Amino acid sequence: MLGLIPARGGSKSIPRKNIRSFAGYPLIAYSIAAGLVAESISRLVVSTDDDEIAEVALRFGAEVPFIRPNEFSQDHTPDLPVFRHAIQWLNENQGYQPEVIVQLRPTSPLRRVSHIDQAVNQLVSRPDADSIRTVCVPFQNPFKMWQIGPDGFMQALLNTEDPEPYNLPRQVLPEIYWQTGYVDAAWTRTIMRKNSMTGDKILPLLIDASEWIDIDSSSDWRRAELLLESGEVSLQDLGFRFRE
Repeated sequence: MLGLIPARGGSKSIPRKNIRSFAGYPLIAYSIAAGLVAESISRLVVSTDDDEIAEVALRFGAEVPFIRPNEFSQDHTPDLPVFRHAIQWLNENQGYQPEVIVQLRPTSPLRRVSHIDQAVNQLVSRPDADSIRTVCVPFQNPFKMWQIGPDGFMQALLNTEDPEPYNLPRQVLPEIYWQTGYVDAAWTRTIMRKNSMTGDKILPLLIDASEWIDIDSSSDWRRAELLLESGEVSLQDLGFRFRE
């Protein structure tokens, strides 16, 4: 099983965020440390276009067998070509092709190792599935969300057969889940043969919404850092420690 950490050098929202110090360690080091401890991951690779990120990744124990080409490192490059490139490179240059590939985003530093192993184990136990994603119950329901039209009036975000679902009690609305990006895993065949990060048959791994933090802004960064600095969350809770 391969763990892959995509880490581009050109972050815009928080410059150099992947190697910026987060509670005393580079942000990417948290995902590396978790991936190294996870029993379900046999190899841990960082895919980056940046030499400095590569150096930090190596220092904390990840493999960096290649530098990602610029064509797969643009602002709006989706995950799929990044993962296809990594799989193809490892197969062509090392004769290595994992059955399952696990995505560990650096922007989820407070990831529990147990959730990595749960995701992989659940996927492996369901060969009929294409992938698995961590999800949580969101704080807001899309049946009560709106768009503002060019005429200035609001329009319901979702078109449904039920009249005015936005006026219904929450309890009678469908149960919905938000994909967290906390842990994603897929069969390699899903990525290479179906040309998809998920395929059609996607398993859920439900986590508590309070455990999910995705760092996309300075306020996200400070909030997550405070959880560690205050002791509300510890590395022991998450199940890993750092290696240098």
